[in-house]
Amino acid sequence: MQIAPKDIKKILVFRNDRFGEFLLNIPSLRALKETFTNARLTIIVNPYVKELAESIPFIDEIIAWGNERHSLSEKLRLMRLLRQKNIDMAIMLNPSKEFNILTYLAGIPVRVGYDRKWGFLLTHKIKDKKYLGEKHEIEYNLELVGIVGAKTEDKAMSLKIEEGAIKNLAEYFQLENSDNLVALNPWTSGPIKQWPKAHFSNLAKRLSEELKLKVVIIGGKEELYREGEFFNNLGSGIINMAGRTTLKELAALLKKCRLLVSGDSGPVHLACAVGTPAIAIFRSDIPGKCARRWGPSQKESIVIEKDNLSDITVDEVFQKIKERLVG
Repeated sequence: MQIAPKDIKKILVFRNDRFGEFLLNIPSLRALKETFTNARLTIIVNPYVKELAESIPFIDEIIAWGNERHSLSEKLRLMRLLRQKNIDMAIMLNPSKEFNILTYLAGIPVRVGYDRKWGFLLTHKIKDKKYLGEKHEIEYNLELVGIVGAKTEDKAMSLKIEEGAIKNLAEYFQLENSDNLVALNPWTSGPIKQWPKAHFSNLAKRLSEELKLKVVIIGGKEELYREGEFFNNLGSGIINMAGRTTLKELAALLKKCRLLVSGDSGPVHLACAVGTPAIAIFRSDIPGKCARRWGPSQKESIVIEKDNLSDITVDEVFQKIKERLVG
């Protein structure tokens, strides 16, 4: 089926997983908006990602839908809502049997996604080869929207973060003097990607004591509840902010930092989206989880990557930070 951009008035995009994965879709969302210039763009996201979606100016409407098990009545309500909106095209940026079914039942004529999880319900589809890790996630996302003709020359991630988003953090440290502020994110979504927490702790101390940097530990509420106390009382120059910010506040905080040091996790992409370089610690022995696919997109960022994360030493990371900040 050939698609004429002028005939597409309403586009629905589905991406309701973690915020890092969502951010890597900004270029593909831009491609849709630039190609289908007369279309209204509605996006379905995880509720806690909604505030970041609100910071993307070319999104017209946001629907919150958790990445969880939904009741039949909830699914029927969403299906009826989608049917009422008279959507012309739906794009499932993360494979979902649930949404392949819902968009089909909602009567959306053009349904785009990966050929899995009941992919036979889609009108436009490609094979999901992301597990091979042959290209960056941004390129994979652009490849998917490209099958309906969407394209853009601007592959940058960008968020519009107001200065006021940081005001609730003022009591923790003086952001006016943030020339020496560095963020550390010690956590990842799974142990397979985790650089040892003790290494992050030692690194924080060295940055504070040897380079006289102000170090802020960042992380989500789940990390704070589970093991956040691990980074308490490391010294007066180290502040544990894990679990104490919203995503928008975290974006504003990262924008104030000179650098983020992190494993393979969402804050790497959030830092890139606000223009802050990252030093990202990756393992290289699993193609689907390597830096080639998930690494920072910001050109000034640095990747430290080895097959075994325990082979990456604190001194190695410290020297990269020193070279980046001190020269």
